[in-house]
Amino acid sequence: QVELVESGGGLAQAGGSLGLSCAVSEPTVRRFVMGWFRQAPGKEREFVAAVSSTGDSTDYRDSVKGRFTISRDNLDNRAFLQMNILKPEDTGVYYCAAASMMGRDQRTYNYWGQGTQVTVSS
Repeated sequence: QVELVESGGGLAQAGGSLGLSCAVSEPTVRRFVMGWFRQAPGKEREFVAAVSSTGDSTDYRDSVKGRFTISRDNLDNRAFLQMNILKPEDTGVYYCAAASMMGRDQRTYNYWGQGTQVTVSS
């Protein structure tokens, strides 16, 4: 069973930065697409960003383009999400997930972490 564990969440002021990390239990993660999703209070979980298995291709939701950067380290079995110029609307629980193909549909992601809270104050 593949396990994903997020870390790095916390509190930041608007305009600040936070970095999230996702540790994966299995080396086979290098075959998977890694994605980040988030869920704000009272809202549906939404796609944030994804990176291909090799790291060559990335995808972002429009509202985070130019501010967030997704990356991965296949030697260390980790994925990352660097979040800059944070806004209060970025507040939510951030989840790391793994899938067999690139996409924004969370139904295609087979493995999920427990989530880490990100709170951005204005």
